Amino acid sequence: MGAVRIVRMGELAVSADPGDELVTIGLGSCIGVAVVDRGSAVAGMAHVMLPEAGADGEGPAGKYADRAVPALVAETERLGARRSRLEAVIVGGAQMFGRAISGLDVGARNAAAVKAALRRARIPLRAAEIGGAKGRTMRVYVEPARVTVKEAGGVETPLWEGGRERRRAPVEVT
Repeated sequence: MGAVRIVRMGELAVSADPGDELVTIGLGSCIGVAVVDRGSAVAGMAHVMLPEAGADGEGPAGKYADRAVPALVAETERLGARRSRLEAVIVGGAQMFGRAISGLDVGARNAAAVKAALRRARIPLRAAEIGGAKGRTMRVYVEPARVTVKEAGGVETPLWEGGRERRRAPVEVT
């Protein structure tokens, strides 16, 4: 039996223990990004808060989209994942405080930055639930590989299961 590992804002975690669950709670404008290698039973998750680190690069890698994705790839490879088999799922990017002023919608900017970082890393995005106005919880089960999402006040539902999207991917909630 594995452990439930909570991934807090700005953090990332990886696991090669088949029984582990990686969980991030309170994804509002933040993005939960998971990478999974089903062939190696390795998974990783980051709770991304901002699109990019900026010139100083201060703070943990999991905090910024441009640093979180490469760090997740490196950490999962360290545990035996192969980049060519990694698949990604993202959740979050909500607009939590009403109608955003043009350019200030942090959730949309975070989602765009994570998608761009995944493209640069050549990691296919297999499923997504982004946008909307409610927070979410994302849960990654290492083996069998699957990702679930729970909207605030809702029930946990499958989003991606071992290569099969349970919802259209990517889904953008408005």
